[in-house]
Amino acid sequence: MKNIILLVLFCTLAFAETFAQLTKTPTEDDYYRILTLPTPEGMLLEVGGVATLPDGRIAVCTRRGDVWIVENPTMEKGSSPRYTLFASGLHEALGLTWHDGALYTAQRGELTKLMDTNGDDKADVYETVYAWPLSGHYHEYSFGPKITPDGSFFVTGNVAFGDEEWWRGESRVPWRGWTMKIHPDGTMEPWATGMRSPCGLGMIDGELFYDDNQGDWQGSGGIFHVTKGSFTGHPAGLRWTSRENSPIKISTEQLYAKVDPRQVKKEGQYLKPENITDEKNPNFFFDLKDDLKETRIPAVWLPHGVLGISNSEIIRDEMAGKFGPFAGQVFVGDQGQSKIMRVVMEKVKGEFQGVAFDFKSGFESGVLRMNWGHDGSLYAGLTNRGWGSAGTTTAGLQRLVWTGKVPMEMKTVSAKPDGFEIEFTYMVDKKTAENLDSYFARSYIYKYHPVYGSPTVNDEKLLIKGVKVSEDGMSVRVVIDNLRQYYLHELILPGIRSTDGLPLLHNTAYYTLNNIPEGEKLKMSELSTKQTPSSAKPVAKPIAKPPTTSKTLTYAEIEPLLVKNTCTACHQTNKRQVGPSFADIAKRKYSDQRIVELIYKPEPKNWPEHETPMAAMPQVPKEEALKIARWINSLRASAP
Repeated sequence: MKNIILLVLFCTLAFAETFAQLTKTPTEDDYYRILTLPTPEGMLLEVGGVATLPDGRIAVCTRRGDVWIVENPTMEKGSSPRYTLFASGLHEALGLTWHDGALYTAQRGELTKLMDTNGDDKADVYETVYAWPLSGHYHEYSFGPKITPDGSFFVTGNVAFGDEEWWRGESRVPWRGWTMKIHPDGTMEPWATGMRSPCGLGMIDGELFYDDNQGDWQGSGGIFHVTKGSFTGHPAGLRWTSRENSPIKISTEQLYAKVDPRQVKKEGQYLKPENITDEKNPNFFFDLKDDLKETRIPAVWLPHGVLGISNSEIIRDEMAGKFGPFAGQVFVGDQGQSKIMRVVMEKVKGEFQGVAFDFKSGFESGVLRMNWGHDGSLYAGLTNRGWGSAGTTTAGLQRLVWTGKVPMEMKTVSAKPDGFEIEFTYMVDKKTAENLDSYFARSYIYKYHPVYGSPTVNDEKLLIKGVKVSEDGMSVRVVIDNLRQYYLHELILPGIRSTDGLPLLHNTAYYTLNNIPEGEKLKMSELSTKQTPSSAKPVAKPIAKPPTTSKTLTYAEIEPLLVKNTCTACHQTNKRQVGPSFADIAKRKYSDQRIVELIYKPEPKNWPEHETPMAAMPQVPKEEALKIARWINSLRASAP
């Protein structure tokens, strides 16, 4: 009898633990954990590049010009990593790679080879592989290198900005705003242009991809496939296309004949171009493809303020399952939001396109560089470079480790002639997956104009005709009636559950549909069109208008909204960062509604002491914008 009671008690406890696990809302930390590598006192490790050495040690370069070798980066047996200064005196090194027994880094003005010839872990050879001109402008960063299959190197260069037109990117000296292919013999081959701020480079199956940041002529961040002769949108580099060795023949005049650069003077001064609200016939980048054949549109859009604000390193998972269920997929860092996104690309009609998801947030500073450790963990080199980022520090080195648990996720999304096929990491519950109320979707695009960034335009709800769950329950075909070529298609799956009741860890996918595949479409007889009866759906209660200042929100209450909407990337409560502090904004005594208006349509003239203008943030939901405005105004009565 005693044994029976113990057995019943054991089974009850086991069931309670299982039930608790199933009813607990999963978080990213359940599956991937961030570990911080401690640094010696006084060291500010503003990482510009990360390379893994053959023996498992990590090399990191910093924007202050040092290269460090990190021993024991996995902190085995609880011991701390050890740092050795390998090289110094470099000029803002923003990339690092190990190749044929040496480290290579892109300084502002050259590709440099660093060698240790006597084995003392200190570089005794600093060799210039190739040097390029500089004008001296602060924004002329150089990134790379990435190794090509033939042993050459890809390096990219940022544009500068105008003295009077401080918002407009310029290529003041040759090959700014370009990708350069540098051969081992020290010769350089101009490869592509149209880059504005090409911080993130990645080699995937021997082909070059890069991501650009939102800015002038770039409506949002995005990942581009860069072949020789590509033009990716920013016109500054077209200044050099008349040179004999340029693989691109588009001229600045040809582009401006199609898209107005809006260089307008009033009373002798240039006017900064601003977004035209309710513009009837805006330009789109894909419109250039017919006439300017070198045009290369983004393979994947990364919606600004949602999937980053300053996209960085591109790296493919080649860890054969050591990092979880996403082997072969691509990870993209972000400096401003201090996080990593996940991307899957496919080729349709000869062009790359694909889907992007959120993956892991919570890094202590901006994720600028990433590289794989031998154990399958992912090293993240961090810096906010003075611009600010979501996080608690200005720099550092962290390591992302898979816990061994598989999250309930959309593993990938692929395009079909009549919609999309969504593959999952677990079998889906058929009841929720066959209910059309489990899905919401829309499509939209960005303008192509000289304005800094773009709101989403031409938003349209996607008409979901029906769904079909695969026999094994691992995928769902979603048939859509109004697909649009070149548009970003946002798929939200709040109702989907696994057969064990797990919700999706990230329930939104962003698919860039550059081409709609050919092929057979599903018949309506194959589709489920089930929906929850109206009588069973919860009745939406009218939302009362939030009071302007009647309730004082705490920082703990508002912080999730500030982080989600990227406010903390540029603003702190009481300290000036990229933008003014929230407390300084409160001193202006704007009404709540006026703050909301300025979120949607900023007026940089109000803050002339801040060099970086705030981009329009139309994607912030009105209710959340009002909560943020209420909290900002509550700071007027708070002690500093």
